[in-house]
Amino acid sequence: MSDRRVRVRFAPSPTGTLHIGGVRTALYNYLFAHKLGGDFILRIEDTDQNRFVPGAEAYIMEALNWLGINPTESPIHGGPHAPYRQSERKEMYRAYAEQLLQSGHAYYAFDTPEELEDMRTKLTAAKVASPQYNAVTRNSMKNSVTLSEDDVKRRLDAGEPYVIRMKLPRQEEVRFHDIIRGWILVQTQNMDDKVLFKSDGMPTYHLANVVDDYLMKITHVIRGEEWLPSAPLHVLLYRYLGWEEVMPQFAHLPLILKPDGNGKLSKRDGDRLGFPVAPLNWKDPLTGDTTSGYREKGYYPEAVLNFLCMLGWNPGTTQEMFSLEELIEQFSLERVSKAGAKFDFEKAKWFNHQYLLKHSDSELASEFMPLVQAAGFDRSMEYVTTVVSLVKERANFVNDFMEHARFFFEAPSSWDEATLGKKWKPETQGILEGWRDALINTDDYSAAALEAASKAYLESIGVGIGQVLQAFRILITGLPAGPSMFEVCALLGKEEVGARFSKALEFTQSRFA
Repeated sequence: MSDRRVRVRFAPSPTGTLHIGGVRTALYNYLFAHKLGGDFILRIEDTDQNRFVPGAEAYIMEALNWLGINPTESPIHGGPHAPYRQSERKEMYRAYAEQLLQSGHAYYAFDTPEELEDMRTKLTAAKVASPQYNAVTRNSMKNSVTLSEDDVKRRLDAGEPYVIRMKLPRQEEVRFHDIIRGWILVQTQNMDDKVLFKSDGMPTYHLANVVDDYLMKITHVIRGEEWLPSAPLHVLLYRYLGWEEVMPQFAHLPLILKPDGNGKLSKRDGDRLGFPVAPLNWKDPLTGDTTSGYREKGYYPEAVLNFLCMLGWNPGTTQEMFSLEELIEQFSLERVSKAGAKFDFEKAKWFNHQYLLKHSDSELASEFMPLVQAAGFDRSMEYVTTVVSLVKERANFVNDFMEHARFFFEAPSSWDEATLGKKWKPETQGILEGWRDALINTDDYSAAALEAASKAYLESIGVGIGQVLQAFRILITGLPAGPSMFEVCALLGKEEVGARFSKALEFTQSRFA
C-alpha cells in the first residue's frame, strides 16, 4: 500500500442538501490527500434513482467550490477514471455481479415484496430480534439456492423480476483494521445477504461502491461512522472479487452530535435551534422545503472549514485558528477521535468573528456597503469604513453590522427607557444639558478633543463620567452599549450631535421630570 499514490474519494448521493457532516467528510479527505501529495476525487453515487433530486449535484459542486476544497477529479473536472457518476457507469457493474454469481458468492432472488414482508412477519412473531434475509432464512425463500437450475433459467428467460444477493457464509469471522478505531471483528451470523443488484438493473451502493473504489484505485476510504456496519460486507466483496491485496484502508469518522450530545445532528435540529446545518441555502425543487446555509448567514468559508475540522480532530496543541494550508500540514487521521463531537454553534460564530477581524476595514466596508444602500442610506465609502472600524468588534458577521451601526445613519426614534430610568436622578437632566452645551461649544471635533472637553466639564461640576456616560450614550445612539462615544460624536459631527442631544433631552424632560 505504501508504494501506491494516495487516492481518496468523497462520494455523496444527489438527494438534496449536503449535510454539514458530509462537508466535514469531504474536508478530511481533502486534507489527507493534499498532505500526502495524493488525489481527492468527487464521485456522485446516484444509483438510487428514486431518491435523485434535480440540482443536488450542482449544489454539491458549488458548496465544495465555495469552501475551496475542490476535487482533483470529478464529473466536472474529468479525470483518467471517468465517468464519475455511477448512473453513467451502470454497464460495468453487471460483469462483477455475474462474477460473484459464477463463483458462488451471490445468487438470484425472485421473492416478491409480499413474500419478503411475510418472512419478516413470521420471524417477528417467532421473537427473532432482527428479522433478516440471511444464511438461514434464504433456505425457505424463492431463490437460486432453493430452486433448480432449470427453474431459475425459466424465470430469467421469462423476464421475471429478480435481485442479486450476496451469499454470506453462516458462521465466519470478518476482521479488518480501521485507522481511527483499530481492529474490528464481526461475525457473519449477525449479517444479512444484502442486495447487490436491483430489479431496475442498477447496482446497490454496496456493489457499486466497492467496484468503483477498485477501478478508481482508491487507497483510503474515509467516511462517516454510519457506514461502519457496511464495512464487513465490503471487506468480503474485496475478498470474493479477488481484490483483497489492493483493498483500501478504512477510517470511519465520528458522528457530529446535537448540541446536547444526544444523537446525531440533523437538519431538524438546525431548524429548531436556529443555526444552519448545510453549507449553502437549498430549496428542494420537489417539496419546496428550504434549508439555510452558512454562506447566506454571512459566514466566511475559512471559518466554516476551521470550525468543522475541529469537530472530531485536534492538533495536539492549544492552537485553534488554522489556514487551509496549516490544516493540510497538521492533519492526521490518527488525531481524529472515536467519540462523537458535540456541535457548538456559539463556537462557530466565534470562529467567524475571528476571521472577520482578519479583514481590513476597507474590505469589510465593501461587504457592508450593499446593506447600507439596501437600507436606503447614502453615505460615502470613507464614512462607511469608519463606521465599520467602530462596530466590528461587536459583530460576528457583516450581516450584523447594521444592528450595531444604524444610529450612524439615522437618529434614534426611541430611547431605552428602562435603562435610563435606572440611571436617572433629579440632577441628571441639568448635567446632560450642560454636557450638550459643552460639546456644541467645542471647536475641535476630534474624538480626543471631545473627550477632553467632556472630562473638563464634568470635573468642573464634580461629577464622575461613569455616573452619566450610559445615559449620554442612550440619548445619542438609542442603545445602552457600543463603541467609544467620543469616536461616535466625532463621526456624527457637531450639528448632528447637538440636534440629537436636544431632541432626546426634550423626551427626558417630559418623561423623568
